[in-house]
Amino acid sequence: MTDSTRLAAGDTAPEFTLTDQDGAPVVLADFAGAKVLLYFYPAAMTPGCTTEACDFRDSLGSLAAAGYTVLGVSRDSPAKLKAFQERDQLSFPLLSDTDLAAHNAYGAWGEKNLYGKIVTGVLRSTFVIDEAGVITLALYNVKATGHVASLRTKLGLDI
Repeated sequence: MTDSTRLAAGDTAPEFTLTDQDGAPVVLADFAGAKVLLYFYPAAMTPGCTTEACDFRDSLGSLAAAGYTVLGVSRDSPAKLKAFQERDQLSFPLLSDTDLAAHNAYGAWGEKNLYGKIVTGVLRSTFVIDEAGVITLALYNVKATGHVASLRTKLGLDI
């Protein structure tokens, strides 16, 4: 994957319609006028993805108070996302992107170094989208542990 496929601050957030953990459609346009934290993660119920999701869950109150809605996206089926949500009491939408359309639109799918081997897969990424649908922050290849705290610092929120 080349950097040219990546999004950057100032880009318009690509539109999507994805299915959530309950089988309901979620459309990015429905969040117009609100700030969105859209994060892509490799797989529900894996250790790193659980850590990241629980960090978002634990910060949800302060993120919501600052006007942010959190949306998590993975390749998992809605049924697996529902199990993940229930197991870890995740109180924000988990979106299924089995055909990778949103992953590709956001540059969150591509080559990465996994334990010294180049593989193609999900690039753990987070996008901050403003009320007008413009990306204000695009973070690629973030670490699961400590990512939410780092994001909160970048957003100027108290830790």
